[in-house]
Amino acid sequence: MAKAPVLTPQADDFPRWYQDLINKAELADNGPVRGTMVIRPYGYGLWERMQSDMDARIKAVGVQNAYFPLFIPQSYLTREAEHVEGFAPELAVVTHAGGKDLEEPIVVRPTSETIINEYFSKWVQSYRDLPLLINQWANVVRWELRPRLFLRTTEFLWQEGHTAHATQADAQAFAARIQRDVYADFMENVLAMDVVLGRKTVKERFAGAINTLTLEGMMGDGKALQLGTSHELGQNFAKAFQTQYLSKDGAQEFVWQTSWGSTTRMIGALVMMHGDDNGLRVPPRLAHVQVVVLAIKDDEAVVAKVREIGEKLTAAGLRVVVDDRTDTPFGRRAVDWELKGVPLRVEVGPRDLENGTAMLARRIAGGKEPVALESLETLLPKVLEEDQARLLQESRDRRIARTVDVATLDEAAEAAATGWARIPWADLGPEGEAKLAEQGVSVRCLVAEDGSVPTADDQPGTLAIVARAY
Repeated sequence: MAKAPVLTPQADDFPRWYQDLINKAELADNGPVRGTMVIRPYGYGLWERMQSDMDARIKAVGVQNAYFPLFIPQSYLTREAEHVEGFAPELAVVTHAGGKDLEEPIVVRPTSETIINEYFSKWVQSYRDLPLLINQWANVVRWELRPRLFLRTTEFLWQEGHTAHATQADAQAFAARIQRDVYADFMENVLAMDVVLGRKTVKERFAGAINTLTLEGMMGDGKALQLGTSHELGQNFAKAFQTQYLSKDGAQEFVWQTSWGSTTRMIGALVMMHGDDNGLRVPPRLAHVQVVVLAIKDDEAVVAKVREIGEKLTAAGLRVVVDDRTDTPFGRRAVDWELKGVPLRVEVGPRDLENGTAMLARRIAGGKEPVALESLETLLPKVLEEDQARLLQESRDRRIARTVDVATLDEAAEAAATGWARIPWADLGPEGEAKLAEQGVSVRCLVAEDGSVPTADDQPGTLAIVARAY
């Protein structure tokens, strides 16, 4: 069995374990400017897979991709008062360029509601132009005082969707569709992450929104992480930018809007939700390397066989890497792939060739077993699907086991030390939310008793999910 990599045990120091894993699995490095990061090829491969799958889902609901400038005139942000107030502490502002002071300061994109609305107001003239559904893949900058790779960085990668609709009902339905059919479906079925869908409190809403929908996941240490948000913007930005349309009745109406986004934070969530003391565990549907075929020894027949296996598995539709670097000790290579979380290792040595077998090591389920070489093409896809389901179930079991129902503020704060608490929102309210915040505990979202997303802040029977969060 491969020797376990040297990582700080999760139970000893979860944040240190996280940093160790990011470094030793070669996911990312700190950038030269505080709060920035360099995403290394293995980490970027995960993002590319996320981006590809998410992009397909986004397009499936009728959204088209576009691109808007990185630089935004500062005056754009001041048009929507709540928006600029919410982002003011995080802004990076350019005042000098081309060897001279600028006539107007330029903001480095923190999000694109303002600049996109500037163009929506030009593109939308009639009800026939609606709905207008736009998404962009981009980088954004939000000055971060307490950076942590993937979780909170000054610059990060994301997708941001922006839509304009004729009615509030259409906008509300679309924001919910993104939360449910795009984000939740992707996170559960590809990332194997159990997520709770809910509604943010007024305090936690996106700046300038009338409602924010969220997806919250429980990490391995019991803390919460916001994995994606979908906002109803109402007509706030439409009125600020005069984004209007001529209705069927011949009246000028303001559009109703949404915006929604997910980021490279999902890579950090992947580490904290699925990782263990031996490293990362990558869900098979996400993994850009699903199977690594290793030559155990520098043997001509062995090397030839692992290359042949690699070709056959690739032809069978699997994402495969052949590791025939026999000048590097086998144990070191096995540990490296285990640390990176590749779901399956197929290990072949001279004795395996004699027996017509290979040793199959399962990163997610654990353990090793000999399997017939001739069975690999049919066996491995089944094993990968089993392990995909196992990861999702593990994350769901953790969330259920570490979530408790409480009745008081003190009980909620105590429960948040090790997991999540559920408390009636009517008993907690904004006052209780503020008191919890003083203890570093937040209301992650509001959910209905049946687990659905409330349609109003004061919906009877609403529960608050309370936790410490990243």
